[in-house]
Amino acid sequence: MQINSNIIFVCNDIDEFLDSLVPTLPKHFTRIIRNEDKSKDEFLIAHSQLAIKEAYLASNETKYILLCGTFFRKEAQNSLLKILEESPKNILFILITTSKTSLLPTIMSRMSYRYLKTKKTIPDFPMDLNKITIKEIYEFLKQNQRISKPDAKNLIETIFYKATKQKIKFTEKELETFSNASKLVELNSRPVNILSVILLTILHKRKK
Repeated sequence: MQINSNIIFVCNDIDEFLDSLVPTLPKHFTRIIRNEDKSKDEFLIAHSQLAIKEAYLASNETKYILLCGTFFRKEAQNSLLKILEESPKNILFILITTSKTSLLPTIMSRMSYRYLKTKKTIPDFPMDLNKITIKEIYEFLKQNQRISKPDAKNLIETIFYKATKQKIKFTEKELETFSNASKLVELNSRPVNILSVILLTILHKRKK
């Protein structure tokens, strides 16, 4: 992928996109700036300040500064406006996010833009969540006790999709549990424990 100007990429998954993009860029002239706490993955003013500092470090070769986050704080974006308008010589900014909704029009107008999100086909979860039993949950967890991270994340999405399809309504706190589940898996929590919490939440909800 040839990049010749500051650009925004909107993708399904930031980590997966980085895995495909970074090997195409020069290793010693590529900087990735993002929140180290992936459970939040917000791009903050501190990150924009770091990006600006990095941009002003002179380079004889083209240097790529990757700005990554699922959400970009308004103040962080405002602080980037000038440097995006007048980037130092040999500096290119690549902004990577999963949604353009948090991006200011002033940011969008200063960078080219590529929408790479694809619609995912979500498989059906094999159990009826409106009738699920503790025994079924136990057997399911037993079968998936060694599940991989990617498969666990897909399964979490599948369960949530099935619950929505079966008109199971969640409280704000329960929705937050789903929202944090994939992030916890990524942070090396045992996937089977996360799946257990989700399924038991649904079971408890049904018994109310």
